[in-house]
Amino acid sequence: MASAPTPKYNSHSLENESIKRTPRDGINRELSEAVPRLPGETRITDKEVIYICPFNGPIKGRVYITNYRLYLRSLETVCKHCRGSEESRCVLCGSGDSALILDVPLGVISRIEKMGGATSRGENSYGLDITCKDMRNLRFALKQEGHSRRDMFEILTRYAFPLAHSLPLFAFLNEEKFNVDGWTVYNPVEEYRRQGLPNHDWRVTFINKCYELCDTYPALLVVPYRASDDDLRRVATFRSRNRIPVLSWIHPENKTVIVRCSQPLVGMSGKRNKDDEKYLDVIRETNRQISKLTIYDARPNVNAVANKATGGGYESDDAYHNAELFFLDIHNIHVMRESLKKVKDIVYPNVEESHWLSSLESTHWLEHIKLVLTGAIQVADKVSSGKSSVLVHCSDGWDRTAQLTSLAMLMLDSFYRSIEGFEILVQKEWISFGHKFASRIGHGDKNHADADRSPIFLQFIDCVWQMSKQFPTAFEFNEQFLITILDHLYSCRFGTFLYNCESARERQKVTERTVSLWSLINSNKEKFKNPFYTKEINRVLYPVASMRHLELWVNYYIRWNPRIKQQPNPVEQRYMELLALRDEYIKRLEELQINNSAKISDPPTSPASPSQMMPHVQTHF
Repeated sequence: MASAPTPKYNSHSLENESIKRTPRDGINRELSEAVPRLPGETRITDKEVIYICPFNGPIKGRVYITNYRLYLRSLETVCKHCRGSEESRCVLCGSGDSALILDVPLGVISRIEKMGGATSRGENSYGLDITCKDMRNLRFALKQEGHSRRDMFEILTRYAFPLAHSLPLFAFLNEEKFNVDGWTVYNPVEEYRRQGLPNHDWRVTFINKCYELCDTYPALLVVPYRASDDDLRRVATFRSRNRIPVLSWIHPENKTVIVRCSQPLVGMSGKRNKDDEKYLDVIRETNRQISKLTIYDARPNVNAVANKATGGGYESDDAYHNAELFFLDIHNIHVMRESLKKVKDIVYPNVEESHWLSSLESTHWLEHIKLVLTGAIQVADKVSSGKSSVLVHCSDGWDRTAQLTSLAMLMLDSFYRSIEGFEILVQKEWISFGHKFASRIGHGDKNHADADRSPIFLQFIDCVWQMSKQFPTAFEFNEQFLITILDHLYSCRFGTFLYNCESARERQKVTERTVSLWSLINSNKEKFKNPFYTKEINRVLYPVASMRHLELWVNYYIRWNPRIKQQPNPVEQRYMELLALRDEYIKRLEELQINNSAKISDPPTSPASPSQMMPHVQTHF
């Protein structure tokens, strides 16, 4: 009998090739074919493992690794309660259902560690521990013989952290095609034109076209009409990272503005810069009805003072006579990172019911959410009331500043509460203005302990979710929209969140070589729509930033625990059912119209029956 063909990835197969194939080989081939694959996604290896489920114990399965994902399918059936989803007999409780599936994009992986050693004797004590960025950990036990663990460790490390191995991120290999081009969603000229800009007080400048003024700012900026490009260059020398004050949003009626920048370079000696002082006065004077410019420094006062030691600082009353300074007490990236770690400790793998409230309080996560929302409310209120234009900064102007400006704009401008508007808001205030996504998330980077990592964007999305809970009819998008954005913040499937700034994305030709996340979302908008949405123009939202009104986002932070899963909203569920029914009727109607058209184009030779004489009617939905 002829020997079976050698598998493509023989060096990584679980069984030695000299061992004869068994009937299970056929099953494995069937399972392999069932693994979902994107265009451009290739299979690297597969191995039989034992998944150490944190909820139900060891489960035998086969793990498939591609250049995009880790995909586990159990070889034993697991019921919906033990698995946590709707879908044979469960090996854990005996009820009937189907296989356990784990589908994990490799970009989600933060750390891979070996557990146990060659001499480990405990059951399932030898294998791999995988820490993920999306609030879960995975543990796999492997056979001790045949370098089984080493092979899997090396492959996972290579493809989960491609930058350390001179490999491209999967986004550059992804060949998905959508009927909508997400890269066209945001055009800065069109967005500023929607805001009524330029006008007689504000102008568009291309001084940063080649990113020479500020390499972390976008190419197009909106600045006061009375400020020349030479003025801007002089101001840039006194702002951290050259991130000068530029316009984010203008009120359509009272013409007050939200301006963003970085901290002034005051230092311990209390340096002053006449050009910077004059420039802020020019910003104030763009609205002749106000006497003071309000400056919101996102940092705690003590942190702002401490930054003087490293050359930074804040605007003093002596230097900026026509400005009022307020500190918003929002903590830095390191505090936020530690806070989220504490959240993960209490939600995964088990939720301790008896001390839940005190445990949640000890994380301080909701306190941080409260402070961010409170700061954004203050910004929105100042601008909406027409009392003052607002300048917002933190240290470098790419973390807390982005949170405050984007949330305030979301409260003030109903356009940003639509699906397209929110995409534009993220593209503008976060992506184009240089939030350091690569550093904060660590795309493709194996240095899990990097001090630059922090959940700043997650915190922003959490704040948006809190607002959507308080105003359930104000947002066109639903919870799934927000979760999808967060999932692909980590996945590296799309180019949307790659790199730290616009200039880096330009150098890497991201818009030419990768697919936009907005392509995926906008090609299937119905899935992400809020059925309760009521479009309202010029309604300002003021959420209640009180601890009594804030809650942990269970459907995101605790979604991996099958016992904590919340029931889907019955109205949203019915809405999706009706959409599916509508699509089915439209498809059937189109088929009938095609058949009817064919009959009309080829009439019978016999006299027409009354039904054949009826005109062709098109029904539009």
